[in-house]
Amino acid sequence: MTDGINRGVGKTVAEVEAVLGKHRPGIMGEQNFSRFSVLIPLVKGEDGQLSVLFEKRAATMRRQAGEICFPGGRIDPEDASEWDAARRETSEELGLPLERIRYAGTLDTLVTPAACIYPFVGLLDSLEELHPNPAEVGEVFLVPLATLLATSPDIYLAKMRVEPGPDYPYHLIPGGEGYPWRFGSVSHYFYQLEGRIVWGMTARILTHFIDLLRGENE
Repeated sequence: MTDGINRGVGKTVAEVEAVLGKHRPGIMGEQNFSRFSVLIPLVKGEDGQLSVLFEKRAATMRRQAGEICFPGGRIDPEDASEWDAARRETSEELGLPLERIRYAGTLDTLVTPAACIYPFVGLLDSLEELHPNPAEVGEVFLVPLATLLATSPDIYLAKMRVEPGPDYPYHLIPGGEGYPWRFGSVSHYFYQLEGRIVWGMTARILTHFIDLLRGENE
């Protein structure tokens, strides 16, 4: 079944190529997902060595209270880009001026069943006058990048399965309710860092970043 103003009107090869030539590939259905940006903040110590800054979410947070994370949050319509959202959220959560947060690089987009997360790496020029927002941040701590490069996470598999809703149109697909759905699994990473547990999307983004630095994603 077709629909639209041009219903029943075909397209020429040139018209199809013109449309595709203007299209910039992205993530299919991205406009229907919640969109978030996060930042892996790097800080140079007095010895010149880099550390990664982590946050512990405030105990009063409605979701994921007390968990370890990177600065970040939902992308607002006013944000000029995903990077601007990550920078703004980091500034708001850590109490640092925007000009003290410098772009270092972009990581792969993380797609979940309900959201797209855009991770970035940024450099904080220092932690002087750091004023974390107590409504969001319970604690901040640093882990040397060298420690993270020498650390491997524990990995556990979680199975994923399709569970159609009660009104699912089984009569429209071959096999009906007996359709052979494919089952998958997702890797969950766990880091034990200085007595703290880093897991979930934070651990997955961290693993991607560390693997890049090790050259394991090349």
